[in-house]
Amino acid sequence: MAITAEDDSVPKKKNALIPMIGAVVLLSLVGGGGGWLTGKLIAPAPKPVEEATSTPAAEGEKKGEGEKAAPALPNMLELAPILTNIGYPAENLIRLQVGLVFDGPPDPALAETVNQNIMTYLRTLSLQQLQGPRGFTYLKGDLEEIASLRSQGRVTKVLIRTFVVE
Repeated sequence: MAITAEDDSVPKKKNALIPMIGAVVLLSLVGGGGGWLTGKLIAPAPKPVEEATSTPAAEGEKKGEGEKAAPALPNMLELAPILTNIGYPAENLIRLQVGLVFDGPPDPALAETVNQNIMTYLRTLSLQQLQGPRGFTYLKGDLEEIASLRSQGRVTKVLIRTFVVE
């Protein structure tokens, strides 16, 4: 009789797996619907493929240019490659070729002055300053600062074409 009394006092465990699965499915649907709605509100609608492909051909026929393409950056001036040794270790060489994007028409004399200043700066660098992506990012920032200061703001961007350290 003692055994039956214990069975009556202990409540039976309910299966909690079904409500948990239902909650996960419900939350997944709500999250997916919220993401879809946010994507529709934020992202612009893409152009239809037919319209996007027919537009450039029609513009080319109107202008009569055929297959001639306009230069990508008309205010860009590509500088001569720089080949110099770095500060430490002196036996390492660096080859750098950059392009300068000007605010107005490009000035070759100013570009040559900026090129000489960049070469002078490269001679002060150590190999440790150039290592890794962070070193490359710092180098690019320094080159843009040098070009902007030397040109008094006329150079808006420095594009690194080639960068080799031996």
